[in-house]
Amino acid sequence: MTFVPQKRMSLEEFLTYDDGTDRRYELVDGVLVEMGAESPINSWIAGFMFGVFLRMGIPSYRLGFKHLIQVNSPYVTARDPDLIVHSEDSAAAFDDGRKEACLKLNEPNPLIAIEIVSPGSESSDNYQRDYKRKPVEYADRGIPEMWLIDPERGWVKIGTLVDGEYQFQDFTGESAIVSLCFPCLSLTAAQVLKAGR
Repeated sequence: MTFVPQKRMSLEEFLTYDDGTDRRYELVDGVLVEMGAESPINSWIAGFMFGVFLRMGIPSYRLGFKHLIQVNSPYVTARDPDLIVHSEDSAAAFDDGRKEACLKLNEPNPLIAIEIVSPGSESSDNYQRDYKRKPVEYADRGIPEMWLIDPERGWVKIGTLVDGEYQFQDFTGESAIVSLCFPCLSLTAAQVLKAGR
């Protein structure tokens, strides 16, 4: 992950920023943070989960790839989860003709933010961002459920919002995943981690 030197940006500046490359960024405290290239397994898992939710009857307009979520921070931060399961209200927020897919702080929350963790040690930027900062930010915003899918460590963690913070339950191997948002979900950790293979 690379920090791009610059002055702090507003959310509006970030949403219209184009450096002429295909680089992906998050905005963290007003500063562009370059996101590394996705590993193949991360992309496969995101696609697999998209299909799982479609088969469960969730309409495609409620499933968000590259939908940003503004979160509370000292300046301004917009996170880019790997997949979002929108509520009807959060999906409807995009019906206003906006050009940028970003849920602002004053707009309804999605049901689930899914992060597929990139490889790295506990001291790595990836780990610190996904396991330490994002759960606090998403909980503070009030998103009911957060998933941490970690192919390297071989687990799926489902965080349920309780009293302003996530209580995580770990799922590994053939254990059935439990989601309070989708109690009829029929899926094991192994299926998710192998992207359905």
